[in-house]
Amino acid sequence: MANEIWTIKRCLEWTKEYLAERGEEHPRLSAEWLLCAATGLARIDLYMRMDETLNAAQLETMHAAVVRRAKGEPLQYITGSTQFRMIDVACAPGVLIPRPETEMLVEEVLNYLDAEVLSPEAAARQRVELPWNDEVEQARKAEAALADERATAERRAANLTAADEAALGSDVLGSRAYAEELADREAEEAAAQAAEAETAEAAEPELDEYGIAIEGADQETASAQDAAAPAPAEPRTARVLEVGCGTGCISLSLAWERRGHVTCTATDIEPRAIDLATKNRDALGLTADEVAFSLTNLVSSIPHDEWGTFDVLVSNPPYIPTDVMRSLPHEVKDFEPDLALEGGADGLDIFRRLLNAAPYMLRAGGLFACELYEGALDAAAELCRQAGLSDVRVVRDLTDRPRIVRAIVTEPKQRQ
Repeated sequence: MANEIWTIKRCLEWTKEYLAERGEEHPRLSAEWLLCAATGLARIDLYMRMDETLNAAQLETMHAAVVRRAKGEPLQYITGSTQFRMIDVACAPGVLIPRPETEMLVEEVLNYLDAEVLSPEAAARQRVELPWNDEVEQARKAEAALADERATAERRAANLTAADEAALGSDVLGSRAYAEELADREAEEAAAQAAEAETAEAAEPELDEYGIAIEGADQETASAQDAAAPAPAEPRTARVLEVGCGTGCISLSLAWERRGHVTCTATDIEPRAIDLATKNRDALGLTADEVAFSLTNLVSSIPHDEWGTFDVLVSNPPYIPTDVMRSLPHEVKDFEPDLALEGGADGLDIFRRLLNAAPYMLRAGGLFACELYEGALDAAAELCRQAGLSDVRVVRDLTDRPRIVRAIVTEPKQRQ
């Protein structure tokens, strides 16, 4: 066996058959994942290099991985990573593996931030009245009026035939000549006005989708604008509080996808989760100022002077009802941490504590959003209403199951 030649193709086929015999639901996909982890190749590269021979170290890694997978251990723990939205995150035993449903939770938060926190201010900045705006508008109106006059003159001239001119005499010829002269003069004036308007428009700063000036603009133009217009307000930065961060996938995605516009504070009670989330942050090149992780129970470590300052409180808390825990798949029940899964008799134990904290953590109009067990969403929504939150909604996942509850804090509470 040790002297046999194991190509990528042979190893892929053998692994697929081996895992299929042991009840693997997607044996070929699992075999591809394991081979990619063992060789460092992308999936497409496997099929481009099917005849390449695996070396001794790769074969040893592959053998150990196949044994672990055959026992039901999740692929993400074996390969050490998974993809989540736009980022790759490291995974490790003791920390919950990110799910596709949680990607939708991130989407809900981003939609809220874009609509209620970032975009309105960007629009307001773009609507600021600058000194040259009236001049540009007047130039545009003048250009449009001249174009209309020219079109009228041209129509008058075009409607007069040679027979008309002969019948009516020199007055008509003079009128037509005048119309043509007027049209030419107005065309020149319109061109000059258009050039002035373009110059004025070019002076306006080019803004990104959040209303922030794009770097690289002409420095002299910028200096003239600064002298003529009041200094713009500081760009709005959204603040997000995540409870129970696990791998950090939620906060890291928010900060990564809206970099420079969103900062996150994320907590977890499990030291391994904080260590792994920090590793994932560093791998993305994000800083502690962009995403800060804290080892604590729920919101205990949040300084009191930061209460009421967050735009969003988001969480994927433990939410599996105790009775349902016994029926979870083997690879979840026996490998992933109960601490990150079990949510009490109705799955809402941690949710209730988060709901109680939300009015203290969030500003007025802030978003409270949680991923929960599908059978608990109606009860969670009712709890939100009873707590005085508004705009309570239940969001369904990709399989059309209720999965996320989101609500707005309208009346923040102050610390006694």
